[in-house]
Amino acid sequence: MHPSHEDVKAAAKHIPVVDGEKVGTVDSALTFLHSATVTMTSTEEEKRLVRKVDWMIMPLLSAVYLMQFIDKNLINFANIMGLGKDTHTSPAQFSHLALSFWVSYLAFEPLSGYLLQKLPVAKYLGFNVVLWGICVTFNCVCKNYASLVALRVLLGVFESCVSPAMILVTCMWYKRREQPLRVGIWCGTVGLGIIIGALCSFGFQHYVGRSFKSWQIMFLLFGLVTIVLGLLVVVFLPDNPMSSKLSDQEKVLAIERLRGDTTGVENKNFKPSQMFEALKDPHTWLICVITTAINIPNAAVSTFQAGIILSLGFTPKEAALLNIPSGVIGIIAMLSACYISYRYSNRSFVIVSLLVPGIIGASLMAFLPISSKIGRLFGTYLTNTIPSSTPLIYSWVAANVAGHTKKVTMNALLLMAFCLGNILGPLTFTNPPDYISAKITIIAVLGLAILLIFVLASIYHRENSRRAERGDLGQGMCDSSFLDLTDRQNKEFKVRYDKLNSSYETHDIVTPVHMVAKLVQAVVS
Repeated sequence: MHPSHEDVKAAAKHIPVVDGEKVGTVDSALTFLHSATVTMTSTEEEKRLVRKVDWMIMPLLSAVYLMQFIDKNLINFANIMGLGKDTHTSPAQFSHLALSFWVSYLAFEPLSGYLLQKLPVAKYLGFNVVLWGICVTFNCVCKNYASLVALRVLLGVFESCVSPAMILVTCMWYKRREQPLRVGIWCGTVGLGIIIGALCSFGFQHYVGRSFKSWQIMFLLFGLVTIVLGLLVVVFLPDNPMSSKLSDQEKVLAIERLRGDTTGVENKNFKPSQMFEALKDPHTWLICVITTAINIPNAAVSTFQAGIILSLGFTPKEAALLNIPSGVIGIIAMLSACYISYRYSNRSFVIVSLLVPGIIGASLMAFLPISSKIGRLFGTYLTNTIPSSTPLIYSWVAANVAGHTKKVTMNALLLMAFCLGNILGPLTFTNPPDYISAKITIIAVLGLAILLIFVLASIYHRENSRRAERGDLGQGMCDSSFLDLTDRQNKEFKVRYDKLNSSYETHDIVTPVHMVAKLVQAVVS
């Protein structure tokens, strides 16, 4: 069902004047609702719809995030499989390989954010997945450092849309309180990616070939898998609820259930005023500094981890297998953190609880004697709790930013901060094999991040208190959820901050165990 010109005109009548100016075009969801003739239904039907959306959206999002992590970190495992020797790449040049990916990622992020605003989100995402799969495949024919750099740069360009696109898709389909767990599920595939990469590296190291090496086979295999995945995303992932294959009744319910969040669904009209509001918002830059600080240690967890383990005195095959516990810890930390955040609506406390083990781990890595191999290895494992804070930052931003252009701008800035941290991280790994300066840097930046997280939480608390005192919350502006208002324009918008709240609806809880149980139930029935 597509809205007619009359529907668009009817929806336009509901555009309010905010701060002396007319807001502009409304959210696409409001136009759709004005053309709909079906009515809202029961809570049971909403639960069935959420389960249907989970199976329609989450497997594809999880697969995309899994492959983007594996593909950009294959170089980590290829390094211990002989890539450096075969391509005549020095340790310093290998650090530059890690850097080149994030530089191109950072440079292309603003354009990627703009294209996500103008183009169908799912189609744009799938197209980029296919392109980076081609880049990964071509790594198998690289013979020198220059060709590796060129492909890493292109990989950064095409992967730059992944996280902002997936955040937008998640916001289109799920309530704010449902988002942390969903983001955690697809971000949780990072740990699975470490395990898969480690096992494949270990397996391929048993292959000995003269003309085609084991690391080349690994790149070829994963590149082809990624290309197929990209085509599946183009075909099966809907761009928004209105264009999905749901029934008209389900589409209305999918949109209406988001009304209380006042964040909207989608608007393809780029609004410069919302972009400038995001740039002038002090919350934006505070979150960006936190994101940068958290991601500086990311190099220790991804690009250099196999090399760090190898430097402890293990063989390449042992180093590959010893990466598996890192993946297990990452999965447990990610899903536990997102579930606790979902259960108690307490993001900042959970983020801090993930960063503290990272500080302990970096301290063990930096200050234990070289002879303490097991202690330093344990410290390496503890640093794998750090990336689990990323989905909570994503969901925190998704929950507290409204207005489609402002959300797109904020997502782009967030990913640029993410890139900046990953660019600065490899620059600290300058003194192999101990990398003492890098380990001390991890301790310092995580301490700064913890301090700023508490500052941000207190700012959000004061913002809600001011709105409550003015009586702005709960005024009930007609269709305000779908007028594409920003969080500052919409006086009804309530910022999400820490709130230990044990009152929740049991039927909303969807843990990984529940997901597996639902799968078994669906197969049996």
